[in-house]
Amino acid sequence: MQGEVVSQVVEGQRRFDLLIRLDEKYRTNYANLGQLRIDLPNNGQVTLDKLAYITPPTGGDSGANQVKRDNVRRRLVVRCNARDRDLASVVADIKQAVGNKDKVNLPEGYFVEYGGQFESEQRASQLILVLAAFALTGMFFVLLMLFPSWRIVTQILTAIPTAFIGGVLALAITGQKPSVAAWVGFISLGGIAARNGILLVTHYVHLMKHEGEQFTEKMILRGSLERLSPVLMTALTAGIGLVPLVIAGQEPGREILYPVATVILGGLFTSTFCEFLIRPGLFWRYSGRDAERLAKQDHATDGLDEASVHETTPPHGATA
Repeated sequence: MQGEVVSQVVEGQRRFDLLIRLDEKYRTNYANLGQLRIDLPNNGQVTLDKLAYITPPTGGDSGANQVKRDNVRRRLVVRCNARDRDLASVVADIKQAVGNKDKVNLPEGYFVEYGGQFESEQRASQLILVLAAFALTGMFFVLLMLFPSWRIVTQILTAIPTAFIGGVLALAITGQKPSVAAWVGFISLGGIAARNGILLVTHYVHLMKHEGEQFTEKMILRGSLERLSPVLMTALTAGIGLVPLVIAGQEPGREILYPVATVILGGLFTSTFCEFLIRPGLFWRYSGRDAERLAKQDHATDGLDEASVHETTPPHGATA
């Protein structure tokens, strides 16, 4: 079918383009259809084979003349693949171009929908963000049960943004954009960072409760140094395992593992340093009274338990 518009047909308030169609014998001459000339806006011409691939119909339900419908409406699918760019930025540019009425003026009754992999990524990203918010809220209340002090809990959760900074920097350095796989990496990274904070704060309380340490700079320094080796060992073990995935991330088949490994590796770097450069100072500056109160409460609870045991234990030689 030739796309030459020769006139318009008016029916009520609607206008239809009047096109010229080739005869049947010419429409099935696929070898010569590519030589049809198409007028360009600059008064030039180009052959049809420069704009489209012309292939004979394969039969069945597939073919160029198939009319597709969605919800009883005709649908025309335009497919494209992004190269050297992320889907989000490509679709954003397409939306901006299509939304410009000076460039694209859709006829009455026509509209554009964006779907495919981009739509799936959008839905998955929104779901992950909602679940991450619920997970963060749950972590706060669980930690509040373990450490009944909002100051201590807040300081533990500060490990999450410090880890996210490293993940974002790693994505920027490698030229990647946020994706579903990257969000999965951020969630895993948040769990690792929060766990390190819990271990460090728990050790501070342990030193005050069981080893007679007072809340002093000496106790903070001792607790930080004693937790340094386990945290570094964990970070190095995970980091060394992720380095090959980051180095060979551009190879086929690693499209999902590459952003996950990049985010976790970058976040481990910043969270490990901030764990021992920032958290001890914050704990010393803001959590002194709360930490001492927790240690005394735990010690008092242990004393009551021991007294209860001694009272209920029958003396030597007697029967209960």
